[in-house]
Parts: sequence; structure tokens; C-alpha cells
Amino acid sequence: MLDAGSDPAPGRLVLVVEDEESVRMTLRYNLASRGYVVLEADAGPSGLELARGRNPDLVVLDLMLPGLSGEEVCRRIRAESDVPILMLTARTAESDKVRGLDLGADDYMTKPFGVQEFLARVEALLRRSQRPARRTPAATVLKVGEVMVDSDARRVMVGSSEVKMSPREFTLLFHLLGTPGRVHSRDSLLRAVWGPSFHGDSKTVAVHIRWLREKFEAFPTLPFRITTVFGVGYRVDLAPGSPLQR
Repeated sequence: MLDAGSDPAPGRLVLVVEDEESVRMTLRYNLASRGYVVLEADAGPSGLELARGRNPDLVVLDLMLPGLSGEEVCRRIRAESDVPILMLTARTAESDKVRGLDLGADDYMTKPFGVQEFLARVEALLRRSQRPARRTPAATVLKVGEVMVDSDARRVMVGSSEVKMSPREFTLLFHLLGTPGRVHSRDSLLRAVWGPSFHGDSKTVAVHIRWLREKFEAFPTLPFRITTVFGVGYRVDLAPGSPLQR
């Protein structure tokens, strides 16, 4: 395990998980020149350990790693944290990009890449993660039938059952549920939930919509559904007799 940083004071802490030493050194030099504190790992297990133990502000993650694949590292980090993840890979197929986003990455760059573009994407992800996501004005609790979404407590309840969600999943649900019947484009959802500086792919919205649907599959009588409006975006449709209460 390689550790090239100290506690982030005053710089933001960036974890670079990359097994190619030349790439890792280039990223470290350029990140440090911008004032970031850099942690390094050259294998999947040590990268996951640093992500869990040091709580970085951003993770730069290669896909092809020894010990534990970058895909698995991404999946495990995302299950525990909402830290921004920028994925790096030599794979150029669109299916690989979709796979990375599907696992929870926020952005994706293919090798070789320009250092200036890399730094711009890092800065955009960090700016977005610092911005509180926009919520529906004047509403802190939304109720539809047995479903309660409490933005102060950050809890989603279906009857007596709590539905666990990441911060971003929660904000996306709150935003959609607060405007039933309204169609939101992917781009508008990216701006509202991920922030205007987010440079990632709009497919990440589709991934999070799928995750929301999966989390509600255990409740067959759910009083709303998230509808795909093909070619446009998504909307929430309420079941008859289940009005939204604020």
C-alpha cells in the first residue's frame, strides 16, 4: 500500500487507486500542484482500505487493478459512501462506460487522457459535491399513502418499513415526488440533483432511477410509480386516490 498524503489541511483529499506507476506519478504531481493532498494505492484491496479509513473527498479509480478489480472496489465504496468517483480505464467501448456508471461512478475517462481535462473533471466533481442539492421549496415532508419522505431526517418510510437510500438517491426521489405528473429531462435532473458543474454522463440518472425502482420492488401496492417518458425523461405518477400531502 502506498500513502503519499497527510490529513487534508487545507487541501482536499484525493485518493488515486492506480497500478501503473507512471500514471500514478503524473496524477499525483498535477493534483499536488493544484493544492490537493494525494493518497495513493497500487492495488484494489489497499485502495478500498484507504477509502474506508481516510474518508477522501474524491476517488480516482482505475478499472484494471491487482487483488480486487476496480469495478468491485467501486461497488463496495458506493455501497458505503457517496464520495465522488472518477473512473479511469483503457477500455473504450460504450458498454464499459455504462458498466462503470452502473456501478456508481460519477464520471469516466478513457486512457490516454489530457491532464488539463482530468483536472477540470476533478474540480467539477468536487464543486458539485460541496453544493447542497436543490429541494422542492417549502416542503420538508412528503406523504403519499403509506409512503413518507422526510427531508430533514433523510428517511424514507413505507408504513413501518424504512427504505435505505444513499444521499443522492434520496434527493432524486424527493425532487421527483415533490412534482407529481411533471416530466423531468435527464439534463434537468442532473442540474437539480448533481449540480450545474457536474460533467458526468446523463446515463447516471437512468442508473439511479433503476436503483430507486429496485428499492421499492418489495412493496407491490406502492401508491406511486416512476414512469419513463421515452425520449424525454422521467415523472412520478400517483395512484388514483393517493394525493400528495406536504
